[in-house]
Formats: sequence, structure tokens, C-alpha cells
Amino acid sequence: MNKDLVVILIVLVWSAAASAKEWEVGSSQAVASISQAIEDASPFDTICVNAGSYTHTSAVIINKPLTLIACGDVSIIAAKNAGIFEVRADSVTISGFTLLNVEKSYTKDLAAIWVDYATHFTLTENTIRDCFFAIFCTKSKNGYIAENNITGNAVQEHSSANAIHLWYCDSMTVANNMVEHHRDGIYLEFTDNSTISGNMSRHNLRYGLHFMFSNDDLYEQNTFTYNGAGVAVMFSDHIAMVDNHFLENWGRASYGLLLKEIYDSKIEGNLFEKNTTGIFSEGSSRVAFTENTFEGNGWALRMRGSSMDNEVSQNNFVANSFDVATDAKKDHNTYLRNYWDNYEGYDLDKDGLGDVPHRPVNLFSYLVSRIDESIILLRSSFIEVLNFAEKVAPAVTPTNLIDEQPLMKPTYNHD
Repeated sequence: MNKDLVVILIVLVWSAAASAKEWEVGSSQAVASISQAIEDASPFDTICVNAGSYTHTSAVIINKPLTLIACGDVSIIAAKNAGIFEVRADSVTISGFTLLNVEKSYTKDLAAIWVDYATHFTLTENTIRDCFFAIFCTKSKNGYIAENNITGNAVQEHSSANAIHLWYCDSMTVANNMVEHHRDGIYLEFTDNSTISGNMSRHNLRYGLHFMFSNDDLYEQNTFTYNGAGVAVMFSDHIAMVDNHFLENWGRASYGLLLKEIYDSKIEGNLFEKNTTGIFSEGSSRVAFTENTFEGNGWALRMRGSSMDNEVSQNNFVANSFDVATDAKKDHNTYLRNYWDNYEGYDLDKDGLGDVPHRPVNLFSYLVSRIDESIILLRSSFIEVLNFAEKVAPAVTPTNLIDEQPLMKPTYNHD
């Protein structure tokens, strides 16, 4: 870019900031309506909304760069058949509001905050209660959504919506939010180059976090607990899943993490504890599963035969009913240097690696992966005999699904 043009742009931005005005809204102020303040304000002004409860006959449309701040305890109640804020301009900030009671709709995507075709927006420290969608972003980018506390009232999937919903977005940051009691806590569809970090997503009907057709994203240091399933990543690639906690996601079809058609991604440093299934992988390839801990799950890792060229290394498998399950007779993944609490080998040279290979798939886990109902035999002594016989002379389980150098001790702590 030409240096003179850069200088001109800097001067223009500085001039706009220097001339910005602050407006006060409230029953005792000259401007009593938020909508009126927006209409009167110039671009880059700040609107300070004084404490009180506000209602509108329709959604409040923000069509210029503005900062809206709740200066005190400010509640805004949605109008009938309407959302609350509609952001239709770049460089908008909405912070500190309590937003209430956006009705359910089967024909409109009604939201407490809807951001449409906007960039460089900030939504922080808002409390959103009993709203259909809480935050809904479409065709937007460079957004920052952080420190919001969101609680829905979802009862059934078909009649509920998501807490934070991103559609065709790019370069978004969703950080340190509390989201609960919606259909999905956080949902990304066709959303790339984005970061989801430090969120607590719990008690959602379907997924704590849901990716569809989204690439080059990172989610890290989140907690997903007591959801229908923790996280689903589908039809996406180059996803980094790092240092998250997947806890207590129980149910007949529940998972800590569901992978479907995922490529060239990594799952690193996560804790999977007390889930029906820690990770369920179908049609996923070239994924690195490293330094994770699987503890107290029904199934730690269920790897369908359609999942190939993955590497499972340096993970801890502790107190799971089944460590690894597969429906394939021949495995096409690599298992190396994991800790298995049921390993019965030895380490004569004291190098920390077992001298005898470990086969993590027993006969019963292979049987259950093909016939669900056989789980009722889990504690049968007959099954223990079959498992022992299969271990001595493998005939049914994949002979090449083997950890040649199992770790003798767990090496990572994800508490």
C-alpha cells in the first residue's frame, strides 16, 4: 500500500475517534430510547444505556459503527416475534446487557443478537436468558464473542436453537463464554480460520460444540459436560482440538467427541472422562491422537474400519470398560507408545517401554462393535475365558492392531 495512503487512513481513523461523542440513554435523560440514540449518533460514537428495563416494538437495528455499553443493570426484553439487536454495520460493540425472552420461531432465525454481513465486531459480557438463538452470526468475519453468560430453555431438539451460531463466517474468536440449555452450545457451519477457547458448554440437548464443513479451526481449553454429546466435528479438515475436557457425556448414542469425515487434524492433550464413548471415529484419516487421557469411559476409542492412516500415540488408557473397539478385520492405523492400565507385560531393560506388544482389542469388544445387544454379557466369566483364548491365539480380532512399545507408566496429567 502507498505510504501516503496509509498516513491518510491513520489520520482519518484518528480524527473519527477524536470527534466521537458519548450519548446517555435513560428515562431521566434527553434521549430515552436506544433506537433514537442510534439514529442521532454519528459513526464511532458511544451510547451509554443507564440502568433500567427497556422494551421495544421491534428489533433495534445498528446500522453504523457504534459502541453500546450497559452503564448499570440494563435489561432489554424482546418484542413479540422479534429479536433484540440486529447488527448491520462494521465495528460495532455490544457489552454488558441482559437480554431476555426472544420467542421461538419456525420461520425466522430470531436472536438476542444477530450480526449480518459485518466485520470487526465485539460482543462481550452480556447475559442472555430464554432466547431462541442467543448470538447468531451470518456472513461475518473478525468477530470477538467473549465472556457472555447464555442460558436457554430448550426441551426438544426440533423446537430449539443454538446458543452461539456461526454461519459462513471467517476469523472468529469465541472465548470464555458459558453456554447451556440450548440445542447446541456452539455451532459452526462453513466457518473457517476461527478459534473456540476457554468456554464452558454444558447441559445442551445435542452437542456442546458442533462443526459442519468448517476448516482450519482451533478449539482449545474448553469444557464440554453433561451434553447429549460433547463435540461433533463433521466434514471438515485441519481442525486442532487441544487441551479440552470432555466429561460426563452419557447416553445410548453419546460421545465425548464424534468424528465423521475428518482429515489432516490433531487431537492433543485432551481429557476424556466418564463418557459413554470417549471418541467415535468414522471415515476419518490422517488424524494424530496424542497425549490424551481416556479415563472411566465405556469405550475409550471406537475406530470404524473406514478410519485409516491415523496415529494413536502417547495416550493414557485408564479404567475404561473397553480401550479400543473396531468393526474391521484388518486395521489401517498406527498405535504406538500408549499407556494401557490392563497391560500384563514387563520391562526387563527398564527403558519405560513394555518388552511384549499389547493388543488393546479383545474378542468381546470386537463382538460388541458388531452386535450392540451382546453388551449384556459384559461381566460374564464365559467372556473372560474367550478373551483369554483370543489373546493367546488371535483368530477374530485384527492381528495388526497392536502397540509394539506400550508405556509402563502414564506420563500426562490432564486434571
